[in-house]
Amino acid sequence: MRIIGGQHRGLRLADPGAGDPRAHLRPTPDRVREAVFNMLSGGAYGDPLTGARVLDLFAGTGALGLEALSRGAAQVTFVDHGAAARALIRENIARLRAMGCTRLFRRDATRLGENRGPAFGLVFLDPPYGQGLGAQALAAARAGGWLTRDALVVWEESAPQPAPAGFSLCDQRRYGDTHVTVLRHSGVADARADG
Repeated sequence: MRIIGGQHRGLRLADPGAGDPRAHLRPTPDRVREAVFNMLSGGAYGDPLTGARVLDLFAGTGALGLEALSRGAAQVTFVDHGAAARALIRENIARLRAMGCTRLFRRDATRLGENRGPAFGLVFLDPPYGQGLGAQALAAARAGGWLTRDALVVWEESAPQPAPAGFSLCDQRRYGDTHVTVLRHSGVADARADG
């Protein structure tokens, strides 16, 4: 695994080995990550990366959030409750020397609780496939004030996902056995959303 583009292009990330089936650690392949970021930078969504506050839920290795940092995001918050995942994320943050612009939470993404800081405009969502956890995580993010009014969500799953309440469907694409659903948050955010 490596960073595909931007300031840290070519930087090798920590090897997750065969992943961690018990923790559902399933890194996004480089080709899928490249396709996702080409879609984000293609102009259809404006410029969702430059200066963005990014929330990476079920972060796994952290590759999606770190790719966003390499391409101009200002800050990334990683959320994962797995010990193996958090160790990989910490190692990858160190490889990018990104300690000052990242945060790592040991937390269940489906039970985020209240956000105590500014909201996030770009969300990566890569839950264990086929368990319905993505919709639960988005509901928790909305309820806790984690999302800006028009936050963009990039959701990886084993099948196309319908837009849950408070979100509108923007795009769906298939890359092998991975389906990427892009959503726009259309709900009301609290006063921290633009902070």
